[in-house]
Formats: sequence, C-alpha cells, structure tokens
Amino acid sequence: MLQLTDVAKRYSATGKQVAALDGVSMHLGDGEFAAVQGPSGCGKTTLLLICGGLLTPDAGTVVVGDTQLSTLSADQRARFRAGHIGFVFQQFHLIPYLSLLDNVLAAALPLRDPQARQRARGLIEQFGLGDRIHHTPAELSAGECQRVGLARAMLNSPDVILADEPTGNLDPESGEVVLQAFADFASRGGTVLMVTHNRDAAQRARHVVKMRAGRIE
Repeated sequence: MLQLTDVAKRYSATGKQVAALDGVSMHLGDGEFAAVQGPSGCGKTTLLLICGGLLTPDAGTVVVGDTQLSTLSADQRARFRAGHIGFVFQQFHLIPYLSLLDNVLAAALPLRDPQARQRARGLIEQFGLGDRIHHTPAELSAGECQRVGLARAMLNSPDVILADEPTGNLDPESGEVVLQAFADFASRGGTVLMVTHNRDAAQRARHVVKMRAGRIE
C-alpha cells in the first residue's frame, strides 16, 4: 500500500519558489498498477522520488505499508527502501564494471541477506538471462539491461515498485517483457507506480493518474 496525503515540494529557481508538487494526495492499495502521465516538468519524477523516500516533502505525509517515511532517519529510510521498495529506471543505472549477477545482488547489500544470491540466480533465470550471468552491462542489449533492472528491483521481495519511464529506451518486444513483469507483480499483491509518456504502456496499468503543474488532475 502507498498513500500520499497533501504532499508538497518546492524548489528555488532564479530567485523564485517553484512548486514541483502542490498538495498531492493519492492512495494505491495492494495489487494496484497505476501509471502517471503528464507534460515534462509537471512533477512526475519528483512524485516517484518522494514515494521512494529519496526526497523529503516540504509538507504532507508518505506512508508505505504501515510506515510513515518522515518518521525515519536517513539510514532507516535506506534500509526501508532496500527491503520494501524496488526501483526501475529508464537509464538502467547498472554498475558498469560489475557482472549481471553482482548488479542484481547490489540491491541486497544493505540487508546482508544470506539467501540473496540464490534468489538473484532464480530471478536471472526467470528473466531469461541465465547464459549472461557473468556478462557486464556493456555486453548486454538495452532490453537485457532492463531485465537486469527488473531482477534487481524484485530481489528483496518489495511491497512497491516505482518505475520511471521503464520502457523509454526499449523496443516494443522488450517493453512488453517489462510491462508484463509489472502486471504479474501486481497480480501477486504488489503495488506498482509507473511514470510514462508512452500511451500504450499506460494502458497496461489498471489506473492512469494525470498530472499537471504539480497537481493531480
């Protein structure tokens, strides 16, 4: 479950205060798959970062499961993210000098989980990358890199997946793999919040949230 109540975030730009988010409220229950759409600069990425505890709102509350993120210290938020929130990015954000396996395992470092390696290998096989397990990102296609990102996001069995333009750099076939993985995750009770400009990708979600000028329309 993901709940935002009256969330606001402002930035200073050229001496003026700009409202990236202006009183945003949203509730996504278990098993929900929602897409966020809107013009560039409307606050979509800021919304994701705040949902994931990577940014702190100036006002309002963010609750993931039973935990209000603002009650946690920075270290506690980092550990909470590792155990409860998975991130999938347009640019993949893989570590170039690590193997596919070690890139997936990087998500488990804050938790020191002895079972992580076994789960990582299982996810890598699930996403059809078993024969590339020791390859580095430079040796993978864009679609394969995003499948690594999916495995990393799901490694710690999160409650929520936050995705920022996850199909933006992919061909339609690779994009379908990503969207189906999100749908399957939601069908098992997980919550997915995906930012996308792609209308076809948004239609795969159960709900579409429209944003403009820091507000939900």
